[in-house]
Amino acid sequence: MILDKAETHRRNTRQRVALLELLTSVTCHPSAQWLYEQLAASCPGMSLATVYRNLSLLAKEGKIRTLHCAGDTVRFDGDIGIHYHVVCSQCGAIVDIPGDTGESTRLCELAHRTSGYVVSDHSFDFYGICPDCQSGNHTVLKDHQFL
Repeated sequence: MILDKAETHRRNTRQRVALLELLTSVTCHPSAQWLYEQLAASCPGMSLATVYRNLSLLAKEGKIRTLHCAGDTVRFDGDIGIHYHVVCSQCGAIVDIPGDTGESTRLCELAHRTSGYVVSDHSFDFYGICPDCQSGNHTVLKDHQFL
């Protein structure tokens, strides 16, 4: 994936392009640490601070999503299309829920009618217990485990 230089007004660094390509190629919701570990061999000299800085830039530009729904670890999502997340409150697993079925549009309209706000974006996170945890087969996810 090539970043549009005119759109970002930033230099397209090899690390930023590699980070975005990796993040958009996975369906898990990785941490910065996991992304760093995956890219360390192909981007020598890249630091974890570089990963965090580029993730912050990509999020500000709307190219990725930042997820604050799995405990203390911030996760990232390369899928910026309309979809939602369900989070296991025991093991931290995050699963995508398919996109807009009309209900969210109605909720955005309700938010506008009742608040007067022009709604520009929305997110929904659902919390519960995943099937593995329900059956007693769960293990708490570490930073490097996402599936």
